[in-house]
Amino acid sequence: MRLCRSILLLLLAAPVAAQTTPEYLHPSQTGPHGSAPGMKVKLLSAAGPQREYAVILSPGDEALSGLTKFAADYHVEAAHFTAIGALKGATLGWFDPVKKMYKTIPVNQQVEVLSMVGDIAVANGKPAVHTHMVVGLPDGTTRGGHVIAAYVNPTLEVMVTVDPGPLYKKYDPATTLTLIDPDAKQ
Repeated sequence: MRLCRSILLLLLAAPVAAQTTPEYLHPSQTGPHGSAPGMKVKLLSAAGPQREYAVILSPGDEALSGLTKFAADYHVEAAHFTAIGALKGATLGWFDPVKKMYKTIPVNQQVEVLSMVGDIAVANGKPAVHTHMVVGLPDGTTRGGHVIAAYVNPTLEVMVTVDPGPLYKKYDPATTLTLIDPDAKQ
């Protein structure tokens, strides 16, 4: 009888522990997860050394994947961007400097993208997109953090400024992150 009670207590406690234990991801696990087949790109301006693009993502597109594909297709080596729109869900992250991992912040509902900012640089010979966002929930509260995945519904309007000179990222062993190093050369 004692054994049955102990097992029952463990089974009842397990769901509570699972709900309160945050999930952590190593920085290497936070890259693009998906695709963006509905993405459209329009060159807005090529006057001067910078180029301006509108990158429009469609329902079901994954934002980080779309921006990474845009950067690869358009040979972007340095850029910054802002965006607004809406999502059907996302996974954001908060970097824990002690664990050197991202605590995930799941957003499992339709939300407005109130602000999304980021940059594009080159890491290991490929474009690397780094972006953060704040999303608004139906009750007016917000969630924010590093974008791990963001699924568009109905649109995400990204305004990208491509800068003329390259920017490179280097692995930082102290944080386990790949960070922009203004002095780095490929």
